[in-house]
Amino acid sequence: MRWSQVRVPRGVLAVWLAWTAAAGFFVSRELVMRLYRGEPLPWLPLSIGWLASMYIWAALTPAILWAGRHWPIDGNRRLRWRNAAIHAGASTLVSAVAAIVEAPVLVALGTVPPLPGPASLPRLASLLLAYSFHAGVIQYWAIVAIQAVLRARERAREREHEALELKVSRSELARQLTASQLSALKMQLQPHFLFNTLGAIMVLVQQGRRGEAEGMLARLSDLLRLVVDEVHMQEVPLWRELEFLNLYLAIEAVRFQDRLGVRMHTDPHVADALVPHMVLQPIVENAIRHGLGQSEEAVAIDIQARRRDGQLLLTVADDGPGPSAGALHRRGVGLTNTENRLAALYGAAGVLRVESQVPRGVRVTVAVPFRREEVECD
Repeated sequence: MRWSQVRVPRGVLAVWLAWTAAAGFFVSRELVMRLYRGEPLPWLPLSIGWLASMYIWAALTPAILWAGRHWPIDGNRRLRWRNAAIHAGASTLVSAVAAIVEAPVLVALGTVPPLPGPASLPRLASLLLAYSFHAGVIQYWAIVAIQAVLRARERAREREHEALELKVSRSELARQLTASQLSALKMQLQPHFLFNTLGAIMVLVQQGRRGEAEGMLARLSDLLRLVVDEVHMQEVPLWRELEFLNLYLAIEAVRFQDRLGVRMHTDPHVADALVPHMVLQPIVENAIRHGLGQSEEAVAIDIQARRRDGQLLLTVADDGPGPSAGALHRRGVGLTNTENRLAALYGAAGVLRVESQVPRGVRVTVAVPFRREEVECD
């Protein structure tokens, strides 16, 4: 058989490319640090060493994915904590195995970094274990989390496909179609902040800021639990939406520290008003990305909720540099999905407006009919 006739499975190729890209990231980071310190740039040994380390993880990835399928963290709620405990133990074991295996591989490749004192294989293994153990645990959980997100997106695509195939003529079938479309739009919002947060956690671990990384993981766990618990809910009380948003902002505060300021003004009389679940998070994420991402200065975000003329008005405003005139009316995935969900839930009564502020910044306003959660009486 010719090599040109050999077909590599897409999953294997994706895993290989992902870990190769990770190796390239770590090599470039280390080269930049050495360049800044005026040290030599041994790019070839560094590249070989990081590729070897990442390919060890590539070899371990199928086993991690198998564990993620057999003990899903996004599955049955009663088994979720048990599965999380299994993964906690597995992550420590896999991280230790990867570090121990890396030592003889580096020796065989001749890319062992200079060690203070006498060099030996056990000493190199213990050094790698101490240096990369915590990052390995994070890498394990990143794989499991990404698998869960992709699984959720796949389920969302399946539901959307099934919904689009329905040929409805009765009102009940039409309602089911709308609900499926809304679930698909909502599912597409969740990976955005998850991938950004996982990347921020990796940076904190690499910088040795272990306490902040652990705090970020705890907040991410709470945030994901809220998302999973309310995955099928299209509307939640405003206080619940703000609880979700505060967890997200706590994560962003670790990433941007004193560059991000948030002010929240909420009329207490609208706390139980119903709003679309995850309606504020993509708007706030957009303000952070376009505000802080285009400015070296601190950016303040102002969030308001008030009632006016039978409507609930949610406003997110920032004082960043703001987009250009042409870019103001372009919608990304988050704002487009939010606009589509408002139209599907409320028709013409659900409105999303994006406006420039004077002298600078952007204001996004969401208007929905004011409705309170119905309380069942005995």
